[in-house]
Amino acid sequence: MKEVAVAVDAGYPDNADLMIDEQGRPTLKAHKSPGHSAGALALAVAVKDRLPERSLLEILTRTTRHLRWFRHFGPLSGSDAKLADPLERYLLVAFAYGCNLGAAQAARHLRGRVSAHELSYTLRKHVTVASLNKAIADVVNAYLRLDLPRLWGEGNAVAADGTKYDVYVDNLIAEFHIRYGGYGGIAYHHIADNYIALFSRFIPCGVWEAVYIIEGLLEQESEAAPKEIHADTQGQSFPVFGLAHLFGFELLPRIRNFRDLTFHRPEPGIAYRHIDALFGEPINWRLIEDHWQDLMKVAISIREGELSSITLLRRLRHDSKRNKIYRAFRELGRVKRTMVLLRYISDAALRENITRATNMVESYNNFAKWIGFGNNGVIADNEPEEQEKAIKFNTLVADLVMYQTTLDMSLVLNQLRSERQAVYRTDVAIMSPYQEDNVRRFGDYIYDLNAPLDGMEVCLDLGEGADAA
Repeated sequence: MKEVAVAVDAGYPDNADLMIDEQGRPTLKAHKSPGHSAGALALAVAVKDRLPERSLLEILTRTTRHLRWFRHFGPLSGSDAKLADPLERYLLVAFAYGCNLGAAQAARHLRGRVSAHELSYTLRKHVTVASLNKAIADVVNAYLRLDLPRLWGEGNAVAADGTKYDVYVDNLIAEFHIRYGGYGGIAYHHIADNYIALFSRFIPCGVWEAVYIIEGLLEQESEAAPKEIHADTQGQSFPVFGLAHLFGFELLPRIRNFRDLTFHRPEPGIAYRHIDALFGEPINWRLIEDHWQDLMKVAISIREGELSSITLLRRLRHDSKRNKIYRAFRELGRVKRTMVLLRYISDAALRENITRATNMVESYNNFAKWIGFGNNGVIADNEPEEQEKAIKFNTLVADLVMYQTTLDMSLVLNQLRSERQAVYRTDVAIMSPYQEDNVRRFGDYIYDLNAPLDGMEVCLDLGEGADAA
């Protein structure tokens, strides 16, 4: 903490973006994004124009046959018979609920290939929240092995945010959301820095979203191992900062009201030449030291599944002089948040990364809702577990669409290079798998389980000179 403060103080004269007024309130100069080069934009358009148009059901059929993520599904009761054709049934269940069509609407458009009862029965008797998490992890792992996502991000950072879905008023999870307006619940997503969704869950509108930041990272079962967590302004609670540190995560939230936050002094008596006006009361290191074993016990209990981080953070949300664990978490959180604030005001690249991450999760929210086009965006089921399945199926389908789009984009990039067009890694890095124009959501819902699976194994070849711009 001392090293960070000293470095920020020494760099203040050269920090043209930062101003500190007489009251010790920092102000950062706003920067306009330089945008992307003409070559990068032209390449993005060329790739978009050449992407093969596929129906949503065709994409699900191809990726399901290739990845076989449905291997985790099966009869919950040993007395139930297995499905005669599990691939087809689970594929159609994913389509029906991931696109929010529901059993009845999907069955109507599938022209007798499956009944509404068969779809709803399979959802309730063959699919659990746990098996859905494993299926999503299979898709994420396959996506991480592709070449193109490595140009978008290293997978070591994740952004967490929620978006509101409408539900019927008379069910257990429905609450009125003041910011969004209307009754509903929140789909809370964890999105990796290479665009893929690692984990999702459905929570009530009235809860404090920050308590779900850590839980999603601990529950996701993919090979992704992010070390940075980006969140919106709610993510800057002291206990959340402290708990993230204990698990080895670096919490880097979007900080809108940083001017009004307290920078805690590393020790009493320490003064700085340029930034001293920022600092308020010092850190109580003795409090952290005295309760360090208690903090570690809490972290181990969460890691071993004996305690939920959600339950803990709910209990640690309010100040209490008799709650010594809260005070210790608060003090540790003050240390971590002060260090993040110092880095935030001194590092323009860090601010850009935080903005990019939070914008990415907003883009994913829009993309996921575009995928879940059925029923006017309303989650029709009233049971909390089935609502959770609907959100996770939507995540599964969105990830499968991203997987197929990434394969198609890789093929197009290889074609452009074979035609001797310039393709640079820096230009490819601005692209995104959140493509919509090449995906048909409507029309005849036709699928072929025996169609050739061409182009499902693609190596992106950008050549040795692709780093030059």
